[in-house]
Amino acid sequence: MNIAVNAPSVPETVYLKDYTPPAFAVDSIALDIRVFDDHTIVSSKLEVQRQHAGDLILLGRDLELKSIRVNGQPLSEEQYQLDSEQLLVKNAPDHAVIEIEVIIHPESNTQLEGLYLAGKDLFVTQNEPEGFRKITFYPDRPDVLSVFTTRVEADKKFPVLLANGNLLETGEAGEGRHYALWQDPTKKPSYLFACVIGDLEVLRDRYTTIEGREVALEIYAEAKDIEKCQIAMQALKDSMKWDEEHYGRPYDLDNYMIVATSAFNMGAMENKGLNIFNTSCVLADPEVTTDAAIMRVQSVIAHEYFHNWTGNRITCRDWFQLCLKEGLTVFRDQSFSEDLQSAAVQRIDDVAVLKSHQFPEDAGPLSHPARPDHFVEINNFYTATVYEKGAEISRMMATLLGKEKFRQGTDEYFRRHDGQAVTVEDWVAALSAGSGVDLSAFLTWYNQPGTPVLDVQADYDVAAQTYTLQLKQSVKPHAKYPDLKAVPIPVALALFDAETGEQLTLECEDLFQNQVKDGVYLFEQDSASITFKHVSRKPVLSLLRNFSAPVNLNFAYSDEELAFLLQHESNGFNQWQATQTLLERVLLQDHPVDIYLHAIQKTVVELVNTDPLLASRLLDVPSESYLASRIDVDYRPVAIEEKREAVLNAVAKHLGDFWKNSYQTLDPDAQSDFSQAMGVRSLRNIALSMLARVGDTQVFDLADAQYHNTLNMTERLGALRVLVWNDAPQAQQVLQDFYDRFKDEALAIDQWFMIQAAHPHADQALIEGLTSHPDYDLGTPNRIRAVTGGLSSRPVNLWGEVGVNHFVHLTKLMDGKNPIVGSRMIQALSRWYTLAEPQRTEVKARLLDLQAQVTSKNVVETINRMLSV
Repeated sequence: MNIAVNAPSVPETVYLKDYTPPAFAVDSIALDIRVFDDHTIVSSKLEVQRQHAGDLILLGRDLELKSIRVNGQPLSEEQYQLDSEQLLVKNAPDHAVIEIEVIIHPESNTQLEGLYLAGKDLFVTQNEPEGFRKITFYPDRPDVLSVFTTRVEADKKFPVLLANGNLLETGEAGEGRHYALWQDPTKKPSYLFACVIGDLEVLRDRYTTIEGREVALEIYAEAKDIEKCQIAMQALKDSMKWDEEHYGRPYDLDNYMIVATSAFNMGAMENKGLNIFNTSCVLADPEVTTDAAIMRVQSVIAHEYFHNWTGNRITCRDWFQLCLKEGLTVFRDQSFSEDLQSAAVQRIDDVAVLKSHQFPEDAGPLSHPARPDHFVEINNFYTATVYEKGAEISRMMATLLGKEKFRQGTDEYFRRHDGQAVTVEDWVAALSAGSGVDLSAFLTWYNQPGTPVLDVQADYDVAAQTYTLQLKQSVKPHAKYPDLKAVPIPVALALFDAETGEQLTLECEDLFQNQVKDGVYLFEQDSASITFKHVSRKPVLSLLRNFSAPVNLNFAYSDEELAFLLQHESNGFNQWQATQTLLERVLLQDHPVDIYLHAIQKTVVELVNTDPLLASRLLDVPSESYLASRIDVDYRPVAIEEKREAVLNAVAKHLGDFWKNSYQTLDPDAQSDFSQAMGVRSLRNIALSMLARVGDTQVFDLADAQYHNTLNMTERLGALRVLVWNDAPQAQQVLQDFYDRFKDEALAIDQWFMIQAAHPHADQALIEGLTSHPDYDLGTPNRIRAVTGGLSSRPVNLWGEVGVNHFVHLTKLMDGKNPIVGSRMIQALSRWYTLAEPQRTEVKARLLDLQAQVTSKNVVETINRMLSV
């Protein structure tokens, strides 16, 4: 028996520049996983062959090695080298069969990586990025692709035995045990391996691909949750059809399985043919989940399915290329979601996430390129930059190419690289070759950090009737990346007649006539200009339409021009962007609010009956968290809260009777379309909160009635928030009622925790009460995130003693128990350096104290980066 010891004391930094291909390929691997109550035995048989010079290195962590054989011969301890991270086979032959047996302990695995117990009767795996090495010794890297054959054995109290691929056989294993044998015919890296052992029910359906393949669809969940899988099943079928229609990608196996568990660090995982999902991303029912949660389920189902081609069939050469599979697939799932609801609202929601999460990340100590060039712990780079900015880079290229050429480019990508592990360069090269457009300049976006600033100045020449734009781009200097270059920025634009509101036809002067295509100008230099002719009077300019590039825009709009765009822009996203820019000026630059109030009243009243969902988004007021991200020094959370509250109160008062009229006349049940009904529910909830602001004496009765009379969770939670956050007389009664109604619905109880943690005046007693509640569980990431999400949604609470105490204490707890979660939790305090004194020094002292106490690579790297400012 050999147990690996001598863990490295100083975390090693891994660099992209040091990449070398694997010395050995693995043609096939046969796994035998036998689960017992207090241990699991994993036997593996690898057929390997040399590809390059180097040792045969099999990565492994927390494994008890029982035996190892090479070509049938057992190895002595002198013939291999074992430490806490790897097993090195000395003098390995060029062609060999490696047989290994290890013991692991999923029943005590709290890190939720590798194989672990995810509840009383369920074992699942999570292997991306480096979890497979906690199951057995293997060259656990994404550029080693192999055919997996998996035998899973367990007691019959676990009737469900699943693994990737096609089921070959099942049978008895003696002493009340049974087994299932699976084979995945598609070569895949180890991070895509999955197995599930448990007691679950299944929802079944079928789908016929465009090639005529009959695919069995199965979603596994606890018996009580099976009916909540219907929406996910329909989303899966819709995703399969959408990928065939838009990318020509049919599914390639005979079955597609999804398993739901609440004990999951991620949202979901695209394991080949056997996806493991967080319950929050698969269970959906209007009575127990919100409209937003239903939309998220549909989006995540699509995302993981789309990975079958952009991530599985074509995978990453190394983990530095993570944005290749994630960014492209996020773009694909966003495009799919645009077909489910208003495309403008989907774009609004996507950009709101980008601006509230990725832009601050890019501006702070956690900034890194979309393709990082070094890391200590790759789990720390599953970030908004990799996902959201990565998606924007693919979107920019798609915008520039247009639908037809982008499809030609993606077709070439699939043709060239199916079955391969590739790089960002391969993606851009294939897209360029297929479309006939050189996109190599976009590699700069992948390789450098920071959010570019686009400065635009406009000059109207009355005599010549020309309108000239001067453009300049810059990016904040970065200590680790001194040679930042100009990036290609697709600038989608339009001109509107300032009197009629009509959109003008764009005509460029001869010098510029080939530079604007379909309303998009590709700006690639540090500075440039472009002139439009036949402009009879000074127009109103709309820039970055549909947010055509992830940049910060500086353009000297007057408040009146922004109000004009709010009312006349034909692009719904840019209407929203105009409101956000106008409100940001009010909130951060003390502009008067009156212009906004008059414009929003006119626009929203007209939209309520035609596009209620867009109307609800136009009523968005920038969150305190987003406003905080726009302040780099002397940030004072209380001052920002007071300004935002004043604006909300002004909106509530100015629209007056509109709120009660809308609340009384809008009927979500009268809407045949889900998107329309979602918009109506959103508007009614906004109206309810606004009535509370103006002190309507009936609002608490209205909210109480809405809470008790609805069967829809969006409406119920909307009423609950108004009652709880305003400390209404009914607040405690409805909180108790909610708990009693939904105590067996974990996702609903997550909302119960979150609403309380998000109370405007959450204090130590409240947070301690929540975290000491019998239903608060540190082994369930969803429950942890419910409290942290509510607390961090209000920066006054986050940066106060209550918030800082909670996040520091939680990180200490999770550092040893689940460092992935611990690392992500402490990032809530990453912008500490922007705080005004004395808060800045006080929070830094807490982080320095925490830095001296944590030991996991995940948390150590994150705090080191946070304190590098």
